[in-house]
Amino acid sequence: MKVILFPAGVPIRKRILDLALAGIGFILISPGLGLIACLIWVTMGGPILFKQKRPGYRGEPFVLLKFRTMSQKREPVGTLLPDAQRLTRLGRILRSFSLDELPELLNVLRGEMSLVGPRPLLMGYLERYSPEQFRRHDVLPGMTGWAQVNGRNTLSWSEKFAYDLWYVDHWSLWLDVKILALTLWKAVLREGVSPAGMDTPPEFKGGEDLPGSASNPGTDP
Repeated sequence: MKVILFPAGVPIRKRILDLALAGIGFILISPGLGLIACLIWVTMGGPILFKQKRPGYRGEPFVLLKFRTMSQKREPVGTLLPDAQRLTRLGRILRSFSLDELPELLNVLRGEMSLVGPRPLLMGYLERYSPEQFRRHDVLPGMTGWAQVNGRNTLSWSEKFAYDLWYVDHWSLWLDVKILALTLWKAVLREGVSPAGMDTPPEFKGGEDLPGSASNPGTDP
């Protein structure tokens, strides 16, 4: 496991905040992480974690870690069933409270992610970005971000990119603290999460989804 204590391009103050909060948070919630892992093992078996390559800083790939929320049920021909049919009851609960994303604290500690930043999307989207959209990778991806506290999956792609780019252009330590506080509040209220827990956004196809159409994407913190 490669750990980068101070990743290139990351302000020292931001990295220190990440290490302090992610480290303390991981220790405090480790009993809960163990309990979730056991529940996944009992209800779904292994593996416990969902691992997928995602683009990080400057688009460089890293392996994103999440708790697994879906079974591996398949059609008679061997193909996986649709996501909605594989999402388990436990998976719905984990997604509803964003508990499935807690293993990303390890990504933060390893220097692959930040607590706050644009959410890491799929590797296949990289070639679909315009040069302006690609600027979302000028910072580390985050566990939460400005788009997540301003609508999350109720936003269109163009609105999400507008919020992401606003964050890139207006980053400050105070803004990160503000986003973290809002994230905790909205997680408790379950704002922006579908009742069924199936909050997978539609595919980003590029081209027409240009940033800048969000109304007032940011305000000075």
